[in-house]
Amino acid sequence: MGRTVRSGAFALTALLLLGACADGEKPEQRVSAGQQCDDTLSPAAARALETVLRTRMFEDAPRGGLDRVVAQLTEDHAAGGLRSRSRRLCRTSPADRTDQVDILFGRYDDSDLIGDGGPVGLHPYVVGREAWSGPEQAYLFVTCASPRLKGSKEAPARIRGALRFVSSGLPDTPAIREANLTVLHSVTLALVKKLGCENNAGLPEKPVFKPRPQ
Repeated sequence: MGRTVRSGAFALTALLLLGACADGEKPEQRVSAGQQCDDTLSPAAARALETVLRTRMFEDAPRGGLDRVVAQLTEDHAAGGLRSRSRRLCRTSPADRTDQVDILFGRYDDSDLIGDGGPVGLHPYVVGREAWSGPEQAYLFVTCASPRLKGSKEAPARIRGALRFVSSGLPDTPAIREANLTVLHSVTLALVKKLGCENNAGLPEKPVFKPRPQ
């Protein structure tokens, strides 16, 4: 009797999945943190993302953001100018809630650096050219000399990464700040490697985040 019930339930599930596919709908998928953002997250960054989004299962987000942003930064650099609009590389969301984190990249001018007087809720760290992190956002500024970016050997290209929560509610603690920066650092490192930046734009493979005195 138990086997008959289980077999019937399995058959019903299979029929529902087949029906969804027949209607052109894909079965909803759940993926791990390490599969987010085109697989750009290191093991430490994947754990950090689980921490700040309080989940171990994520929506299966679209891929291709890394190649798209690299191509756009290359195009923006060739077009000249001091800065460019930030483009989203990825959006990551828990499977069971509406929380979202966006990671974006664009070109910046020196006047865009935050400097010594950061806004409330952001704290400076010693990594890249300049780095800031808080419970709702993080920023990482780097410079890149790459054969793909004409003239960057003489005047390095300036690239800014940003991590932003749609809604957070996280406490402003060192652990949360460093978790956000760990995620952003990992995606930025993958980006500068893809661009061919010399010395990975000064980013270490395994960062140790040291707060910068203000």
